[in-house]
Amino acid sequence: MNMNLTNSLSFLEQLAQNNTKEWMDANRDWYQDCRKEFIHFVEKILKDMQPFEPAVAGLEAKKCIFRINRDIRFSNDKRPYKTNFGVAISEGGKHSEYPSYYFHLQPGQNFVGGGIYMPPGETLKKIRQEVDYNPEELKRIVEQPDFKKIYGQIRGEKLKTAPKGYPKDHPNIEFLKLKSFTVMTDLTDAKVKSDQLAQLIVEHFQLMKPFNDYLAVAVS
Repeated sequence: MNMNLTNSLSFLEQLAQNNTKEWMDANRDWYQDCRKEFIHFVEKILKDMQPFEPAVAGLEAKKCIFRINRDIRFSNDKRPYKTNFGVAISEGGKHSEYPSYYFHLQPGQNFVGGGIYMPPGETLKKIRQEVDYNPEELKRIVEQPDFKKIYGQIRGEKLKTAPKGYPKDHPNIEFLKLKSFTVMTDLTDAKVKSDQLAQLIVEHFQLMKPFNDYLAVAVS
């Protein structure tokens, strides 16, 4: 079986142009085919991650994949569907407080990412404490040449000033100001259409593992 997502990419392209319940109802079979394709794809990734990431053992692909329906109750944007497929692989499933490995499929906007996005206050406090106690480990991870080449630097919104309890001239103030601890790298549509896609994503996740391990120690 080919392990690329060409069909899903085409579907999402059409959905972006026809984001209505009528269009979705008329193309429900196509959507179901793509959903199955994406589930099989995620199952393959979970299987290939097991040698380096024991936390994925026993995880079901379906529990990691996000719904395509948008929650429009409190939004001015009333389009009913997301125009992407997303999967967050994390101990305890997609809504876990633990760091996750994320893959986002969207024409022209595909990416691999991970870490912890906008954690609640208590969790953020724990991460900052870890950064304060053990900054060398984090620096070693993010300055590793392959990591830097693929992910650049840690991304996330920042406080304008030092967080409560830390001096403004703290040697690691830029890490401490972060409100999210995430990394990401873009993938072209051509890469998504390649049969090497699953292998590429797994390689990117393996490179991310020390970063996620650091965060997991902080929050556990």
